[in-house]
Amino acid sequence: MPAWTSRDDGIQIAVRVTPRGGRDALTAGTEEHFAARLSAPPVDGAANAALVPLVAKHFGVPKRAVTIVAGETARLKRLHVAGDPQKLARLAEALYGDTP
Repeated sequence: MPAWTSRDDGIQIAVRVTPRGGRDALTAGTEEHFAARLSAPPVDGAANAALVPLVAKHFGVPKRAVTIVAGETARLKRLHVAGDPQKLARLAEALYGDTP
């Protein structure tokens, strides 16, 4: 599966999370996922709580537009980002420099 796929109401992205990774950053990962480094620990949902605003900031959407749809307790997560699918896909492509 690619790192992102367009949906009618936004895009769905795959993210591999590294908790306690120093500073918070969202970068290109592999063809299958983005890479997120979070300073938050993987305890009591702290890493998930840090991931949502990081993704929202990167894609220029409010936090309420980002939801975790799979992988709540796993390193590899699938998130839905609500908004204009074409604009969001362009932002995803810009992170990779090309379509994965």
